[in-house]
Amino acid sequence: MTNREIAGWFRKLADIMELHGENPFKIRSYQQAYVTLRKWADPLEDLSLEQLGAISGIGKAISEKIRELAETGELATYRKYADQTPEGVIDLLAIPGVGPKKVRTLWKDLGVESVGELLYACHENRLIELSGFGVKTQTDLKNKLEFYMLTRGQSRYPEAFHLASTVVAKLRSADPGSRIEMTGELRRRCQVITEIALLWCPSTSVDLTSDGSWRFVDGGAPHWIWQENGGPRVTVWVATPESWGRRLWETTGSPEYTAAMAPVQVADAPEESEFMAKAGLPDHIPEWRESVDWARAASGRRRDLIREEDIRGVIHAHSTWSDGIHSLEEMAVAAIKGGYEYLVITDHSQSAFYASGLKPDRIIAQREEIRELNLRLAPFRIFHGIESDILYSGELDYEQDVLEGFDLIIASIHSQLKMNEEKAMERLLRAIEHPRTRILGHPTGRLLLSRIGYPVDHRKLIEACATHQVVLELNANPQRLDLDYTWIPYAMDCGVKIAINPDAHSSGGIGDIQYGVQVARKAGLGIGNCLNTMPLKEFEKWLFI
Repeated sequence: MTNREIAGWFRKLADIMELHGENPFKIRSYQQAYVTLRKWADPLEDLSLEQLGAISGIGKAISEKIRELAETGELATYRKYADQTPEGVIDLLAIPGVGPKKVRTLWKDLGVESVGELLYACHENRLIELSGFGVKTQTDLKNKLEFYMLTRGQSRYPEAFHLASTVVAKLRSADPGSRIEMTGELRRRCQVITEIALLWCPSTSVDLTSDGSWRFVDGGAPHWIWQENGGPRVTVWVATPESWGRRLWETTGSPEYTAAMAPVQVADAPEESEFMAKAGLPDHIPEWRESVDWARAASGRRRDLIREEDIRGVIHAHSTWSDGIHSLEEMAVAAIKGGYEYLVITDHSQSAFYASGLKPDRIIAQREEIRELNLRLAPFRIFHGIESDILYSGELDYEQDVLEGFDLIIASIHSQLKMNEEKAMERLLRAIEHPRTRILGHPTGRLLLSRIGYPVDHRKLIEACATHQVVLELNANPQRLDLDYTWIPYAMDCGVKIAINPDAHSSGGIGDIQYGVQVARKAGLGIGNCLNTMPLKEFEKWLFI
């Protein structure tokens, strides 16, 4: 299990215990475990009880539960509460912004036991008289429910990739000589995955039905379906060595792309490139095969298409000075080990009290630590930045003299997110116009599959960044991936650079750069259009223009 999956179990446990009105102290300990473990760098499932117990805030009971998760894949304590809870009520706990206390009220006082029942109750205005609710809360909840229903059955790329990797391992175990590759949306590096698909070429006759998770479908194109305990489904298409190239091409592109590009005469080939050459198909990389128009537009930018190894520096990272899990030095050492030349540390600003944002006196102390680390870690360089909150007025989060002291400022919205487009654009444009803003962070505030984000006029936003020479962030955290890749071509056309930033809150979070690069390639982002492909000296020159 990944660290995020393990951490997620403790959040689920805290929520379901709060739903049942259990001990607040235990609930808080599980909530804190979620915060700590999701950012932990080393694989938790590989740690001993003693090593787990050495993590701050992780005592004996939680350590034992981590080992239980690693060994069994679930928690008996969670199951005890889940057995007392209608399945639909558990679904309600997964809706962002609702919370266990509200779910308990809806369940116990209104008799709601499913998402569908709650949505119906909203339409019937039955929540208005409930304690803790009202017209505004009901409207907000209705919108969240509709979004939840729309996105149900989808997953973000890392979670889908992890599940697909699990099935790949099962197939390799059953047939070590077989050929397997991820295909479909995973191979296209989609931000959100609706179908997890693999292509498999067995080396021998293999019957998987002895494992109840497998089902064979013989109609049309033969394939296996893998599904465990009612969870997400994985489709495994079957190919022969001779048909591999054709089947890989056919299963990679979107239905729209594949139907539009399908050749009249199709000949098998063992490799995809050979099949494409035989069929006279353009050499569109998998990431571009969403639509013919997208592929043709993106292919015009092929010359210097960005790769992960082109990223030279880590921009946008948090440390223990605010809400990061690792110290400044640990973050720097991780960046050095990753082969990067520089790190821009951007802890939260003072308004982010929930994240221990930096007051002016702590800014000075942090600057001194950076100075000392730069002496020890040279030629690697740490730059002193800040992720400054864009206040409701559009102002940045410090007085001008404090802002002047930073090497780089990322301006981001973190609070009062419920805005119409007019207000959102007013805040964003005012921040862009500020002479100290160099990068606009996660421009829409979206969280994939959790929060739509505030509405913005993308063209106006990008054009303002061009006018004021502000870089747009492609936040590489797989929960954000914001700016959306579909707007990157317009940014390039306007001469706006893109910064592929991990928004790392732990040393392991630096690795999220890979997800940013994936969607940047999908957009056709060139090396020269990306800020942090600059070598140290060039970046330093840009920084202090």
